[in-house]
Amino acid sequence: PRLYTLLLRMKHALFAQVSRPAGKRTRPHAPPPRKRLGTGAMSRAISMPVTQVRLTNVAIVKLKKAGKRFEIACYKNMALNWRNGVETDIGEVLQTDSVFANVSKGVVAKDADLLKAFGTTDHAACALKILNSGQLQVSDKERAAQLETMFHDIATIVASKTINPESGRPYPVAVIERAMSDAHVSVRAEKAAKMQALEVIRVLQERIPIERARLRIRVAAPLEVLPFLEAAIAEAVPSAEVE
Repeated sequence: PRLYTLLLRMKHALFAQVSRPAGKRTRPHAPPPRKRLGTGAMSRAISMPVTQVRLTNVAIVKLKKAGKRFEIACYKNMALNWRNGVETDIGEVLQTDSVFANVSKGVVAKDADLLKAFGTTDHAACALKILNSGQLQVSDKERAAQLETMFHDIATIVASKTINPESGRPYPVAVIERAMSDAHVSVRAEKAAKMQALEVIRVLQERIPIERARLRIRVAAPLEVLPFLEAAIAEAVPSAEVE
């Protein structure tokens, strides 16, 4: 009975499809005609001034000089590494040697403005001056990451250069970081970590028992000059101990 009912339904559906009037048959909708751009509209859509260079994902260094603003495009985090001496290859820092009036808009600085401000039209030389003395522009998230890294680097340097005078052993880095946080040490991204570490040692000496670790130097010399060498060392460094 089920098979008979199914065949009957198929018969009625086929009969209805064949007997449908020709004028009422449905047809698929044709896609709307595509609009054609005229030559004027097309030229406006693709034209770009030849003095514009589009750059993305950059860190911008700005410098205002001779009444003009100059900008260079750097790779993120590399400008700070350059100033700290971590990176020495300028090709790894600059995305391009060009100096811009506006990096975001891709507007290259005019040679006349470069000559007036820097005394040269050499973009590479001008970019180096801007990199060394300009203002680095980074996002809040990037700056927070840089400060966190700098904080850890300073703590590592302090731990490597100091000891606990009571035990004669160095502090773990985590202990130094906790002491720095308790002392409310503020980190500056534009200053070298080593210089800040010396300042942090003086701050921590007021809170925890800590002092600079003594250096151990090995000197090789002939036996006949050894007494004179020991006397010279004792005169230059009275606190030195000769082993």
